[in-house]
Amino acid sequence: MLRGLMRNKGFSLLELLIVVAIILIIATIAIPSLLRSRQSAQESSAVAQLRTFNTSEVSYISSNQGNYGDIPSLITQGLLDSRFVGSISGYNFTAAVSAGDYTVNATAVSVNAGRYDYYTRPDYVIRYATDPVRAPAGLSGEPVR
Repeated sequence: MLRGLMRNKGFSLLELLIVVAIILIIATIAIPSLLRSRQSAQESSAVAQLRTFNTSEVSYISSNQGNYGDIPSLITQGLLDSRFVGSISGYNFTAAVSAGDYTVNATAVSVNAGRYDYYTRPDYVIRYATDPVRAPAGLSGEPVR
């Protein structure tokens, strides 16, 4: 009689496996969407950082005899912050400066960080990378839309 009154409380193994399976199904649906959202945010950040770079070049050229500045020069004059030395939001920034010209590249540190790479020049237009693998189909070298 006493045995019939005492019930085991808790979950059976089958119930736990069903819950785990449901959680895994939800995770397989949600994780790719979250990764795509993160990529989009980092790509938007890279474009915004290139705009910041263009603005700093306009300021630099007006006070340096018509010459553009490289990243260390722009940081030294307080036009860029020191984050540009490393990675910002999954992108590395490099600048090639020559007499009256510059090219700044924003390159994703990994495929998961960003699908596309970008660059800008003295026309101040942000463009997709010229490498067709790192730009949307048919838009390599074209302005970002």
